[in-house]
Amino acid sequence: MTKRGPLPGTLDLLILKAVSLGPQHGYGVLLRVEQITGQALDIEQGALYPALYRLEHEGAIESEWGTSDNNRKAKFYRLTALGRRRLKQETAGWESYTAAMAAALRVRPEEV
Repeated sequence: MTKRGPLPGTLDLLILKAVSLGPQHGYGVLLRVEQITGQALDIEQGALYPALYRLEHEGAIESEWGTSDNNRKAKFYRLTALGRRRLKQETAGWESYTAAMAAALRVRPEEV
């Protein structure tokens, strides 16, 4: 299977989901997204860190400094109440969209 980048507009949702599963440092978020997508999606570090900064600036996540598994200083991110609400809303929207797409792709010529 070839790894792909996330679809436009889905990076924030993937980050929020990854962080919702427990506090993570930046690189840990990247690895978590790979894990939860079955290694199908690959986030570039050049896209990840600006997105983390933006989400923190918007109040969806917050951070604190800590020590990573390899004993290095790292910024750990966790969801805020706003982030939990946004994750819930965006998840519902994405589920509705994918259900509509799946329905459209199942239609056969004789059904139209």
